[in-house]
Amino acid sequence: MMFTLNDSLLQIEPNFKIGIIHYTKIVVSPSPQMLKGRLQLFQEQLFFEMEEKKVTEFDGIKEWRVLWKKFGADPNRYRHSAEALYRRIAKQNYITPMHSAVDLNNFFSLRYEIPMGIYDVEKIEGNVQISIGNEDTSYEGLNGRENKLHNILTLQDTAGAFGSPFVDSIRTAVTETTTDAFQIVFLRPTMNMEESQKLIHSMEAMFTQIHGGEPNSFVLNTNNREWEI
Repeated sequence: MMFTLNDSLLQIEPNFKIGIIHYTKIVVSPSPQMLKGRLQLFQEQLFFEMEEKKVTEFDGIKEWRVLWKKFGADPNRYRHSAEALYRRIAKQNYITPMHSAVDLNNFFSLRYEIPMGIYDVEKIEGNVQISIGNEDTSYEGLNGRENKLHNILTLQDTAGAFGSPFVDSIRTAVTETTTDAFQIVFLRPTMNMEESQKLIHSMEAMFTQIHGGEPNSFVLNTNNREWEI
Protein backbone atom coordinates (compact mmCIF):
# COMPACT_ATOMS: atom_id res chain seq x y z
CA MET A 1 0.00 0.00 0.00
CA MET A 2 1.48 3.31 -1.10
CA PHE A 3 0.66 6.63 0.60
CA THR A 4 1.08 9.70 -1.60
CA LEU A 5 0.89 13.36 -0.66
CA ASN A 6 -0.69 15.31 -3.52
CA ASP A 7 1.37 18.23 -4.86
CA SER A 8 -1.64 20.57 -4.66
CA LEU A 9 -1.47 20.53 -0.84
CA LEU A 10 2.17 21.58 -0.85
CA GLN A 11 1.48 24.36 -3.34
CA ILE A 12 -1.02 25.81 -0.87
CA GLU A 13 1.07 25.15 2.25
CA PRO A 14 4.74 24.24 1.56
CA ASN A 15 5.28 23.21 5.21
CA PHE A 16 2.35 20.79 5.20
CA LYS A 17 3.15 17.41 6.83
CA ILE A 18 1.24 14.22 7.56
CA GLY A 19 2.38 11.62 10.06
CA ILE A 20 1.52 7.98 9.36
CA ILE A 21 1.91 5.21 11.94
CA HIS A 22 1.27 1.64 10.76
CA TYR A 23 0.50 -0.90 13.50
CA THR A 24 0.44 -4.67 12.98
CA LYS A 25 -0.64 -7.47 15.35
CA ILE A 26 -2.59 -5.13 17.64
CA VAL A 27 -5.40 -6.08 20.02
CA VAL A 28 -8.25 -3.55 20.26
CA SER A 29 -10.51 -3.95 23.29
CA PRO A 30 -12.68 -1.97 25.70
CA SER A 31 -10.44 0.76 27.10
CA PRO A 32 -8.50 -0.07 30.26
CA GLN A 33 -9.39 1.97 33.32
CA MET A 34 -6.07 3.83 33.07
CA LEU A 35 -6.99 5.23 29.65
CA LYS A 36 -10.57 6.02 30.64
CA GLY A 37 -9.28 7.85 33.70
CA ARG A 38 -6.70 9.89 31.79
CA LEU A 39 -9.24 10.83 29.11
CA GLN A 40 -11.82 11.89 31.70
CA LEU A 41 -9.32 13.86 33.78
CA PHE A 42 -7.92 15.67 30.75
CA GLN A 43 -11.41 16.67 29.63
CA GLU A 44 -12.22 18.03 33.08
CA GLN A 45 -8.99 20.05 33.11
CA LEU A 46 -9.77 21.42 29.64
CA PHE A 47 -13.28 22.41 30.72
CA PHE A 48 -11.93 24.58 33.53
CA GLU A 49 -9.23 26.01 31.27
CA MET A 50 -11.85 26.98 28.68
CA GLU A 51 -13.77 28.99 31.24
CA GLU A 52 -10.90 31.50 30.87
CA LYS A 53 -9.74 30.77 27.32
CA LYS A 54 -11.65 30.54 24.04
CA VAL A 55 -11.44 27.39 21.95
CA THR A 56 -9.96 29.35 19.05
CA GLU A 57 -7.13 30.66 21.27
CA PHE A 58 -5.47 27.24 21.59
CA ASP A 59 -2.46 27.23 19.28
CA GLY A 60 -3.17 23.92 17.53
CA ILE A 61 -6.86 24.66 17.05
CA LYS A 62 -6.05 28.11 15.69
CA GLU A 63 -3.39 26.79 13.31
CA TRP A 64 -5.69 24.17 11.81
CA ARG A 65 -8.43 26.78 11.34
CA VAL A 66 -5.97 28.84 9.27
CA LEU A 67 -5.06 25.75 7.23
CA TRP A 68 -8.76 25.00 6.69
CA LYS A 69 -9.20 28.45 5.12
CA LYS A 70 -6.13 28.01 2.93
CA PHE A 71 -7.61 24.82 1.50
CA GLY A 72 -10.84 26.70 0.74
CA ALA A 73 -13.27 25.46 3.41
CA ASP A 74 -15.14 27.53 6.00
CA PRO A 75 -13.80 26.64 9.49
CA ASN A 76 -16.97 27.96 11.12
CA ARG A 77 -19.24 25.71 9.06
CA TYR A 78 -17.00 22.63 8.83
CA ARG A 79 -14.96 22.48 12.02
CA HIS A 80 -11.96 20.17 12.11
CA SER A 81 -12.35 17.25 14.50
CA ALA A 82 -10.02 18.58 17.23
CA GLU A 83 -11.97 21.84 17.45
CA ALA A 84 -15.26 19.91 17.49
CA LEU A 85 -14.01 17.89 20.48
CA TYR A 86 -12.91 21.02 22.30
CA ARG A 87 -16.31 22.65 21.75
CA ARG A 88 -18.05 19.57 23.13
CA ILE A 89 -15.94 19.70 26.26
CA ALA A 90 -16.58 23.44 26.68
CA LYS A 91 -20.25 22.45 27.07
CA GLN A 92 -19.32 19.62 29.49
CA ASN A 93 -20.49 17.15 26.84
CA TYR A 94 -17.64 14.78 27.57
CA ILE A 95 -16.60 12.00 25.20
CA THR A 96 -18.18 8.61 25.88
CA PRO A 97 -15.59 5.80 25.83
CA MET A 98 -15.89 3.57 22.75
CA HIS A 99 -12.89 1.24 22.57
CA SER A 100 -9.16 1.50 23.20
CA ALA A 101 -8.09 2.66 19.70
CA VAL A 102 -10.69 5.41 19.31
CA ASP A 103 -10.37 6.55 22.92
CA LEU A 104 -6.60 6.87 22.66
CA ASN A 105 -6.96 8.69 19.34
CA ASN A 106 -9.29 11.18 21.01
CA PHE A 107 -6.86 11.61 23.88
CA PHE A 108 -4.02 12.39 21.45
CA SER A 109 -6.23 14.87 19.59
CA LEU A 110 -7.11 16.69 22.81
CA ARG A 111 -3.60 16.57 24.22
CA TYR A 112 -1.86 17.89 21.10
CA GLU A 113 -4.70 20.10 19.72
CA ILE A 114 -4.68 18.41 16.29
CA PRO A 115 -7.07 16.21 14.28
CA MET A 116 -6.31 12.48 14.32
CA GLY A 117 -7.55 9.50 12.33
CA ILE A 118 -7.25 5.72 12.65
CA TYR A 119 -8.25 3.22 9.96
CA ASP A 120 -8.49 -0.54 9.47
CA VAL A 121 -5.93 -1.58 6.83
CA GLU A 122 -8.03 -4.60 5.79
CA LYS A 123 -10.84 -2.24 4.71
CA ILE A 124 -8.63 -0.10 2.45
CA GLU A 125 -8.65 -0.82 -1.29
CA GLY A 126 -5.42 -0.14 -3.18
CA ASN A 127 -3.17 2.85 -2.56
CA VAL A 128 -3.95 5.96 -0.51
CA GLN A 129 -3.88 9.48 -1.95
CA ILE A 130 -3.92 12.48 0.39
CA SER A 131 -5.49 15.42 -1.43
CA ILE A 132 -8.24 18.04 -1.34
CA GLY A 133 -11.80 16.89 -2.00
CA ASN A 134 -13.84 18.22 -4.93
CA GLU A 135 -17.57 18.84 -5.36
CA ASP A 136 -18.22 15.10 -5.83
CA THR A 137 -16.21 13.90 -2.83
CA SER A 138 -18.39 12.49 -0.05
CA TYR A 139 -18.91 9.50 2.23
CA GLU A 140 -21.11 8.22 5.03
CA GLY A 141 -19.43 9.37 8.21
CA LEU A 142 -19.23 8.16 11.77
CA ASN A 143 -21.60 11.04 12.57
CA GLY A 144 -24.35 9.09 10.75
CA ARG A 145 -24.61 11.54 7.85
CA GLU A 146 -23.48 11.79 4.25
CA ASN A 147 -20.61 14.27 4.42
CA LYS A 148 -19.59 16.51 1.53
CA LEU A 149 -15.83 17.11 1.47
CA HIS A 150 -15.40 19.86 -1.10
CA ASN A 151 -12.20 21.82 -0.32
CA ILE A 152 -11.51 19.58 2.70
CA LEU A 153 -8.36 17.51 3.07
CA THR A 154 -9.20 13.85 2.38
CA LEU A 155 -7.69 10.38 2.30
CA GLN A 156 -8.81 8.43 -0.76
CA ASP A 157 -8.29 4.86 -1.98
CA THR A 158 -9.51 3.25 -5.21
CA ALA A 159 -13.02 2.94 -3.75
CA GLY A 160 -13.19 6.67 -2.92
CA ALA A 161 -12.67 8.97 0.04
CA PHE A 162 -12.62 7.38 3.50
CA GLY A 163 -11.02 9.84 5.91
CA SER A 164 -10.37 13.48 6.71
CA PRO A 165 -9.57 15.78 9.64
CA PHE A 166 -13.30 16.66 9.56
CA VAL A 167 -15.03 13.30 10.20
CA ASP A 168 -14.09 9.74 9.25
CA SER A 169 -16.11 7.24 7.25
CA ILE A 170 -17.92 4.17 8.51
CA ARG A 171 -16.33 2.06 5.75
CA THR A 172 -12.80 1.99 7.17
CA ALA A 173 -13.54 2.36 10.90
CA VAL A 174 -11.43 0.44 13.42
CA THR A 175 -13.34 -2.07 15.57
CA GLU A 176 -12.44 -4.57 18.27
CA THR A 177 -11.71 -7.12 15.52
CA THR A 178 -9.04 -4.91 13.88
CA THR A 179 -5.48 -6.27 14.04
CA ASP A 180 -3.80 -4.10 11.37
CA ALA A 181 -4.35 -0.33 11.39
CA PHE A 182 -2.77 2.95 10.47
CA GLN A 183 -3.01 6.19 12.35
CA ILE A 184 -2.94 9.55 10.58
CA VAL A 185 -1.47 12.44 12.54
CA PHE A 186 -2.58 15.75 11.04
CA LEU A 187 0.51 17.66 12.11
CA ARG A 188 0.73 21.41 12.57
CA PRO A 189 2.69 22.97 9.67
CA THR A 190 4.76 25.04 12.11
CA MET A 191 6.20 21.87 13.65
CA ASN A 192 9.62 21.03 12.24
CA MET A 193 10.61 17.48 11.27
CA GLU A 194 12.39 16.79 14.55
CA GLU A 195 9.35 17.85 16.59
CA SER A 196 7.03 15.89 14.30
CA GLN A 197 9.02 12.67 14.60
CA LYS A 198 9.36 13.04 18.36
CA LEU A 199 5.59 13.45 18.69
CA ILE A 200 4.90 10.41 16.52
CA HIS A 201 7.34 8.19 18.44
CA SER A 202 5.65 9.27 21.68
CA MET A 203 2.26 8.25 20.24
CA GLU A 204 3.66 4.92 19.03
CA ALA A 205 4.96 4.10 22.49
CA MET A 206 1.66 4.79 24.25
CA PHE A 207 -0.42 3.04 21.58
CA THR A 208 1.64 -0.17 21.69
CA GLN A 209 1.74 -0.08 25.49
CA ILE A 210 -2.05 -0.52 25.39
CA HIS A 211 -2.55 -2.53 22.18
CA GLY A 212 0.69 -4.46 21.75
CA GLY A 213 1.77 -4.93 18.15
CA GLU A 214 4.60 -3.54 16.07
CA PRO A 215 4.71 0.09 14.85
CA ASN A 216 6.36 1.64 11.83
CA SER A 217 6.06 5.33 11.00
CA PHE A 218 6.87 8.05 8.51
CA VAL A 219 6.27 11.78 7.97
CA LEU A 220 5.15 12.78 4.49
CA ASN A 221 6.38 16.26 3.55
CA THR A 222 7.65 18.32 0.63
CA ASN A 223 10.88 16.31 0.45
CA ASN A 224 9.33 12.86 0.91
CA ARG A 225 5.90 12.64 -0.65
CA GLU A 226 5.44 8.85 -0.74
CA TRP A 227 5.67 5.96 1.72
CA GLU A 228 4.91 2.28 1.25
CA ILE A 229 3.76 -0.15 3.93
